[in-house]
Amino acid sequence: MARARHIDSILDVDARDWDALAATSQPFVRHGFLAALEASGSVGPNNGWRPAHLLLEADDGRLIGAAPLYEKDHSYGEFVFDFAWANAYNQLGLDYYPKYVCAVPFTPVVGPRLLAASHADRRALAHALAALPGEAGRSSLHLLFGDDASTAGMAEAGASTRRGCQYRWYNRGYADFEDFLSHLSSKRRKEIRRERRRMREAGVTVTALAPDEIDEELWHLLYAFYGRTYAIRGQAPYLTPEFFAELSARLGDRVRFFVAWHQGTPVGMAFMMLGGDTLYGRHWGCATDYHSLHFETCYYAGMEYCIEHGLACFDAGAQGEHKIRRGFEPAPTWSNHVIADPRLAGAVEDFVNREAEMMAAYEHQQRTRSNFADDTAPAS
Repeated sequence: MARARHIDSILDVDARDWDALAATSQPFVRHGFLAALEASGSVGPNNGWRPAHLLLEADDGRLIGAAPLYEKDHSYGEFVFDFAWANAYNQLGLDYYPKYVCAVPFTPVVGPRLLAASHADRRALAHALAALPGEAGRSSLHLLFGDDASTAGMAEAGASTRRGCQYRWYNRGYADFEDFLSHLSSKRRKEIRRERRRMREAGVTVTALAPDEIDEELWHLLYAFYGRTYAIRGQAPYLTPEFFAELSARLGDRVRFFVAWHQGTPVGMAFMMLGGDTLYGRHWGCATDYHSLHFETCYYAGMEYCIEHGLACFDAGAQGEHKIRRGFEPAPTWSNHVIADPRLAGAVEDFVNREAEMMAAYEHQQRTRSNFADDTAPAS
């Protein structure tokens, strides 16, 4: 009979065993990415992300299931917001924290969360996760940005399902960026050309660099750009400088830095990762505010990279209705929630059901705002 147990570091699991269960080309749930977070101190007891990964083992000790799991003292870095639920718990005189979160820290990317060798093992893993709040005396468990199999498994185990929305860009076999633009409405085509022209006239260019193409001086500068994004909001960066070094050592072939240069001087960067047929935009930063620099570095350069390298999808990060105007399209996301207190569990179930209807309507509305031209309309 399968046995479930917790470990307090993914470094205690053989990378080959973990990745064999992950069975995905997406980098974020792979051992290397999660290990880089821990080894660099980006997650751990000191910042409220205590690893508590759940393993499912066969009688002979073989690893047959795993879930990236954390005990959280707050709700930051998740991108599925439950602050109102925490307030409701507090009003009842109950402690919402610590809670369990099954997710990839700081990474709102849809992907597998229940890593298993078979459907039966995935089902067992889902039921083990759903039982955790009651068994451990915690308020709740939240599985964030799960793929279809993970979401369905948790729903079957009794978790509530919450709907969200992100935006993705799809490469429909474009020959080049101008070919992509030719499929947009005339208004949007002109706006994008104007933004890109502004960058060219300012002498700004963007190049995609792998880790082995970046020297130590540039590494420090790129991290300073990243840190500034948080500093202007009065926050400390989620990721430590050591994270990028650890990740480059473990998954360097998946890492790309899109570096913006102004007349030969670095002025901004977008940190992205490769996975199968998808480019994932994760973080960005700059030295100072240039008009349109964010769009050029984080969106247009990524689109061009996808076209040049034959990648089918560009997932540029969470949120951002402004992406619609730049050729991105809405896509649903899902999370699952187990609330221990029955009074609040019913209220949350009612809320997520009503919210799902609103999110479906919102996604439909966003699709009606599509900026793709009618195929019969001539490009100008």
